Amino acid sequence: MEESRKSGGFEKLIAAPAKLVDLADYQEGSVVSRTLTDKKTGTVTLFAFDETQGLSEHTAPYDATVFLLEGEAEIVISGRAHRVRGGEVIILPANEPHALRALGRFKMLLIMIRS
Repeated sequence: MEESRKSGGFEKLIAAPAKLVDLADYQEGSVVSRTLTDKKTGTVTLFAFDETQGLSEHTAPYDATVFLLEGEAEIVISGRAHRVRGGEVIILPANEPHALRALGRFKMLLIMIRS
């Protein structure tokens, strides 16, 4: 987290509580991302998706955990659609195609551990 301490305004997060949903704001017609941790071993990224926004189908070489903080999204994994709501979690398996689409505004935390 040393890199994060030097940039991005994360000094306030070091050893101090913060409301996760307040760390990224919605922007009209956009997907906003804020990296909280970026290490060789993995990343933790907060996303805020405006209505109708999403991520096109892609794959990743590692499992990723998605935790929806608020709102609702459709997450398609290997062609199977899942409706995920605030407070729910889903794992995106490594090397499986997946995509996300907002069903209204939503925020999520993406945790990827590279191992």
